[in-house]
Amino acid sequence: MGRRLVLEHVRFAGVVAAALIAVYAVIKYRLYGGWRRFDLLLALAIALAIATVSFVPQVGNVFLGLFDLQNRGFALLVVSNLALFGLFLYLLNQLRQNGLKNGRLVSGLAIREYRERFGLRKKADGRADGSERRLLVLVPAYNEAPTILQVLRTLPESVLGYRVDVLVVDDGSTDGTEEILLSAGYPVAVHAVNRGQGDALRTGFEIACLEGADIVVNFDADGQYRAEDLEDLIRPVVEGEADYVHGSRFLGFYEEAGSVRHLGVVFFSRLISLLSGQRITDATNGFRAIRGSEVAKLDLREESFSATELILEALRNDLRLVEVPVSMLKRAEGESKKPKRLRYPLGVLRVIIQTWLR
Repeated sequence: MGRRLVLEHVRFAGVVAAALIAVYAVIKYRLYGGWRRFDLLLALAIALAIATVSFVPQVGNVFLGLFDLQNRGFALLVVSNLALFGLFLYLLNQLRQNGLKNGRLVSGLAIREYRERFGLRKKADGRADGSERRLLVLVPAYNEAPTILQVLRTLPESVLGYRVDVLVVDDGSTDGTEEILLSAGYPVAVHAVNRGQGDALRTGFEIACLEGADIVVNFDADGQYRAEDLEDLIRPVVEGEADYVHGSRFLGFYEEAGSVRHLGVVFFSRLISLLSGQRITDATNGFRAIRGSEVAKLDLREESFSATELILEALRNDLRLVEVPVSMLKRAEGESKKPKRLRYPLGVLRVIIQTWLR
């Protein structure tokens, strides 16, 4: 009798714990916005597992039979390890959330310093009366001192009736990139520490919104993209056919065609096409144009592997997306900043899955 009473108390405690976890998860997700859909699903799955075991203790016997386990102690150890793995995933996610907060802090400081140095060009040039259309070329840069000026000087002063302005986001460079840009008269927002291309783009996008740019173009500092493709890239936006135009090396010219990276890009492009329902041929290309009024809709959280996140976010927010042919050359000088070996493909895969689960 006493043992049965104890079991009833344990079951009751399990049900209460499951209910508290579920309520906390829903409140955190719905009211405070601190959790993503993945966090909510993980917490609800844990709550459901606790409630099920509490209500239906026979589930333990099913688990034993399923994995052909005869020892209940060993079975409990297996379940505990699975629970710990779930908690490990949760802690990893919390670390990413803290990283996102740190990125926002670095970005906020960079934007404040930028405004003190250069003000907002929207206010200074009379753009408010609609008399001039502006194209902002956003260039993230990290230790690109040898090539940055050469690349920027290839950009035209205007294209298809839009004045071309340049904004470089120096992502914590240590090779004098900032000083070179300032001495040449280019506006530059500076991250105090290196955060990754994704964070650099977020900083640039926020400045673009503050300045009221009509079109925002992403352009790399390593010389891989051609300024001559700029007109074709923005044309669908100018003519009202698209809100987001993605450059594709596979529709145009790719100097490293046939490489291992080529195969990886094809794989990720097909995966995104499958998940999004729209054909994408070059998922990791960084040469893109976005209608300025649509930039603020994009919920960007990734620090480094931002290209696939941008595509999925654009489609999730119903931006009209088209691809156009562009050329992609080898780096003009220096080494790629992309992670080596498997870190890059695994990082891209992680971002695709996390963005799709939002």
